[in-house]
Amino acid sequence: MCPTGTSLWQARNISNLRSAFEVLDTDHDGKISREDLKTSYADADDEVIATMMTVADSNKDGYVEYDEFEKVLRSDNSGSGGVMADVFKTMDRDGDGKVGYGDLTSYLSSAGFDVNDDEINSMLGLGAVDGGADGITFDEFLKILAV
Repeated sequence: MCPTGTSLWQARNISNLRSAFEVLDTDHDGKISREDLKTSYADADDEVIATMMTVADSNKDGYVEYDEFEKVLRSDNSGSGGVMADVFKTMDRDGDGKVGYGDLTSYLSSAGFDVNDDEINSMLGLGAVDGGADGITFDEFLKILAV
């Protein structure tokens, strides 16, 4: 979910975004609440959290259910590549088209996550064809989210 309201390319075939949903559903009650988002995005202010909820909570019940989450990530109204492309570009701090070790370490640190070298290397290795040694491409990034 992204405050911009943009989302994933329709041409991308991601069969299951459930694991990404479950990461954001921090209390594991089957829906994403404002509190879940505050936990996941500790540095985000209330306005950002409210925008994320407004974009994704289509039935206006105060929660984002999986179908709403999937709809936001799968639709593309902007033609720009959507929310996942925006996230990838944010993570790709050096702009080389890949998220490498330094990019991911810096991004996770700024997001408030305390991870070690082995965890970073494992994350990069999840989707990378070459094991992540040179970083992951956008397509490889999408594969990781679909795990």
